[in-house]
Amino acid sequence: MNKLVILNLGKGSLQNGFPLVIVSLQSGDRYMQFTGSLAPAPDLVELYHRWQLLYELLYKARAINIRSFQTQLIDEDINEDEDDDITIDEADVTHVSDTEFDAICQQLQNRLDDWLDFEGFRPIERQLRKQLHPTDEIEFIIQTEDCELRKLPWYIWKFFHDYPRAEVSLSSLNFEPGKQVQNRDKQVRILAVLGDSTGIDTKADRQLLENLTEAETVFLVEPQRRELDEKLWDKQGWDILFFAGHSCTANDHKTGHIYINPLETLTISQLKNALKKAIERGLQLAIFNSCEGLGLAAQLADLHIPQMIVMREPVTDQVAQEFLKHFLTIFADGQSFYLAMREARERLQGIESECPGASWLPVIFQNPAQVPPTWQSLREHTDATLLLPSVPQVRPKFGKVVLASMAIATLIIAGRWLGILQSSELKAFDNLMTQQPRESGDRRILIVGADEEDISSSRYGYPLPDDILAKLLNKLQTYQPSVIGIDIFRDQPVPINDPNSHQALVVQMEENQNLVAVCAGTILKESIAPPPEISPQQVGFVDLYDDLQQTKGQDDIVRRHLLTRSPNTISKPSRCTTSYSFGWQLVYRYLDAKGITVETIDKDWKFGSIVTKRLQSRSGGYQNLDAKGNQLLINYRHTPEIAQQVTVRDVLNDSDNFNPAWVKDRVVLIGITAQSVPDIHDTPYGEIRGLFIHAHAVSQILSAVEENRPLLWWLPQWVDGIFIFFWSFTGG
Repeated sequence: MNKLVILNLGKGSLQNGFPLVIVSLQSGDRYMQFTGSLAPAPDLVELYHRWQLLYELLYKARAINIRSFQTQLIDEDINEDEDDDITIDEADVTHVSDTEFDAICQQLQNRLDDWLDFEGFRPIERQLRKQLHPTDEIEFIIQTEDCELRKLPWYIWKFFHDYPRAEVSLSSLNFEPGKQVQNRDKQVRILAVLGDSTGIDTKADRQLLENLTEAETVFLVEPQRRELDEKLWDKQGWDILFFAGHSCTANDHKTGHIYINPLETLTISQLKNALKKAIERGLQLAIFNSCEGLGLAAQLADLHIPQMIVMREPVTDQVAQEFLKHFLTIFADGQSFYLAMREARERLQGIESECPGASWLPVIFQNPAQVPPTWQSLREHTDATLLLPSVPQVRPKFGKVVLASMAIATLIIAGRWLGILQSSELKAFDNLMTQQPRESGDRRILIVGADEEDISSSRYGYPLPDDILAKLLNKLQTYQPSVIGIDIFRDQPVPINDPNSHQALVVQMEENQNLVAVCAGTILKESIAPPPEISPQQVGFVDLYDDLQQTKGQDDIVRRHLLTRSPNTISKPSRCTTSYSFGWQLVYRYLDAKGITVETIDKDWKFGSIVTKRLQSRSGGYQNLDAKGNQLLINYRHTPEIAQQVTVRDVLNDSDNFNPAWVKDRVVLIGITAQSVPDIHDTPYGEIRGLFIHAHAVSQILSAVEENRPLLWWLPQWVDGIFIFFWSFTGG
């Protein structure tokens, strides 16, 4: 089964870094998401520019023609002020050696590996390696709008050396599935445009395409614009658009030009309507076997074409033809699109004595909403349901339909009642959760997280000392938060032999009624007490409950949040005796500060005008749930970051990353975010730290009270039964 990895780098840049990196992993029906960050790496840009310079100088020194033409003229027309292109000093041409080029290649690879080994990204790679096997076929999509990032040869990252069946592709941040109608014969239709061939040889490209079996190839040789436009509008549609000839990318890095004949150049926007129609009629793949194709890819991506193959840099005839030969042979032989691309690209290494850097040039540009094609899928355009022979329908007798429907419905209801379907229903619930529209973070919450640097021995240490917590609380209190929750256990002083440090924290806890501390556990041996100096009314338990028991070990996902515990009918000693959860305490104090009442109605909590319906023994997908206390389904907010987040040092040092306005009248959560401190839980959105799950639970209730955001609800069992009988009968 193919695995799909999407690395979303967001709006960052190599100059300023990437504060939020999101990686999604999809394997069958299992979806996971991880977040991290990447540091600035402006030297990577300089290294790549140096590589570009040596690459072009080497080819110039060898007098090898490349499929680039008049790029300087086009660039000047588009932006006369641009000066960031690499300029070639003719005097240096004779001083370039293969050894120097090989050295810069190695430097670039080492620096890319170092950059991706950043502490904020390392846990992501660790998770990927944990979930992926070296034999897996992996489609690895990198989403970015940054032109410099797109130029980097990502396949030299050591990760891809360890996963020989993985191939990388690029994608825009914004994408959507294209609307395609496919109703043609069982033959791959290729529109091959052989553009201006001045100084290059496109005849070899033509011969390779003509040799394809089970394909109909229509050639346009140095066509006029009108001729090309009309062919793209062809009612039969095309599967593959192929271009060979001269092309280039302008200085804006977003506009590509193709030379369709010696006198005419076109941009994608000049063919926009025709290309949109071709895509609508089934165009799956565009191959630009020409120079500097990233600008072309960027424009075509806006039209939601499923797949493209382009060359990053200027390319020679030999490289273009060798790549095309290998790719078409392997792909038409039945290999998957991504593996055909990887093998064809890697085989270019064999000609790098004559054509240095050849294996770094081809790259896929992928629409993540589309499934990559196979040669077989390109041939079989017709929907499978349309290929089935017409069979006379025999209408069963009404009585048999009723009996069969009742039998099926009874089996389903019995299966649900016995819990046989519980795991499947909960997985379906997870899937629905991840389909919710994306939201922004909750602006009522601020998270102050101690990261790896905060807890390092060179900074504050771990556990965070009492005096550091005291200073942090003192500073935050000056900015007037509604409530501060400390999701850090402090049942004894830290360090234990420093009474002065501990006394500073005691003062904070005794003087501030808007503080909430935590405890955990219900059994004496495993429980953790709250700070002894704080009032019991300011303590909440932080226990989270997964569904390991409900799914009989199939998953340990946290889907529920326990607001309050029921008193034990049999007294069990515990160091954590509060009946209220950490989240409940935070919500209560936030709403109380705003004059909003919190009360109980028929054992359900009522926050303002919103009643949170507690889970019963049989609720939704749950059967035979231990429904003691007041539990609710967590309506996770679909966002990479639940709230604004800063580090402890940001607050204490008045960093530019911290704005005091983020504290006033807000819920402030203090906790540990360092990956080295384990607090990871599975959720429908992947692995999330406990601190953030509490933030999601708080956000859910506050959003319901202040924004009328719906809470999750479910139908009574008897209504479920009616629906099951109805759909069983309808299906019969």
